[in-house]
Amino acid sequence: MKFNYYMPTKILFGPGKLNDLAGENLPGKKALIVISAGTSMKKYGYLNRLEGILKKKEIEYVIFDKILPNPVKSHIMEGAELARKENCDFVFGLGGGSSIDSAKSIAVMAKNPGDYWDYISGGSGKGMPLENGALPIIAITTTAGTGTEADPWTVITKEETNEKIGFGCADTFPTLSVVDPELMVTVPKHLTAYQGFDALFHATEGYIANIATPISDAYALKSIELIAKYLPICVKDGENIKARTQVALANTLSGFVESISSCTSEHSMEHALSAYYSELPHGAGLIMLSESYYTYFASKVSDRFKVMAKAMGVDVANLSEDERPMAFVKALIRLQEECGVNNLKMSDYGIKREMIPTFAENAHNTMGGLFDVDPYTLTFEDTIEIMTNAYK
Repeated sequence: MKFNYYMPTKILFGPGKLNDLAGENLPGKKALIVISAGTSMKKYGYLNRLEGILKKKEIEYVIFDKILPNPVKSHIMEGAELARKENCDFVFGLGGGSSIDSAKSIAVMAKNPGDYWDYISGGSGKGMPLENGALPIIAITTTAGTGTEADPWTVITKEETNEKIGFGCADTFPTLSVVDPELMVTVPKHLTAYQGFDALFHATEGYIANIATPISDAYALKSIELIAKYLPICVKDGENIKARTQVALANTLSGFVESISSCTSEHSMEHALSAYYSELPHGAGLIMLSESYYTYFASKVSDRFKVMAKAMGVDVANLSEDERPMAFVKALIRLQEECGVNNLKMSDYGIKREMIPTFAENAHNTMGGLFDVDPYTLTFEDTIEIMTNAYK
């Protein structure tokens, strides 16, 4: 019963909340707006709405629009150079987790010398201290998946070495975040599902992690409950604003979980997959791993699995003691079926079974810290076993 709780981000939450940004005191006079290389921010008018708010507030801005679904280091360095060149004094991340994560990393490198990987711990990173902090960050999320609007974490890939590693510190918490579910109604069905399961696994991993606290437990269980109930509705009817709002809340709660507890090695394994196969959506990779991963851990931390099953709506009281731990796994598979993502296969993305030892080695070398917070210590062979059982 000892823990620290630090959550410095002001969050504007709810339908229509983007409009309230106009009434906020923003932390600078010239912004770098970071968006993806895709078309959705422009197509649906979200960028235009932000530009309109900034113009009314007489705040200058420049746009950096090269971010990939799995963001890469070269774009972080390029965005930071643009921010310095244009004398930007704060950064917007507008879009999904990739844009907001990139905004955080660009905010770091706009104020610090050298290469981004100088500050990364794990893999080939040098783990140097971040001496100059970061530019203030404002997150406007248009998806419900990563929780990055409510945590300090950013995940970037060093493309030359296939290293996909998380980074975060007090300086990379957003100063302000806008969570407006009205911006999420345009997300396609399959991405809604992938993102929703990413949020779910932030909550479930944070709940079974050996550094979980009573506060993170409360957030995690509520997040699990909301996703189990409302994600299938969002997938079937993307314009259902009530369901979108509940899943958005679950996602923000899962970000709180990540601020206090931690992901576990499921994320290390997925990062290894999408580091090598950048076309693999992060949430899809997690779904592929999940049945094997949680089946492995069900007997190791059975009490926590019973509680998660109950949060997903399972009447565990009417199950035998032997059935209760796996009840969560069965509920997880059922939820994937309801969301139409139960048949995802690694082989569909060209992932080769014989590469699994390489992925396992990458997971331990680059994101080994997450193995340390697992509720049961996985060996290298255990990791290979889980990934092999997940392979289809």
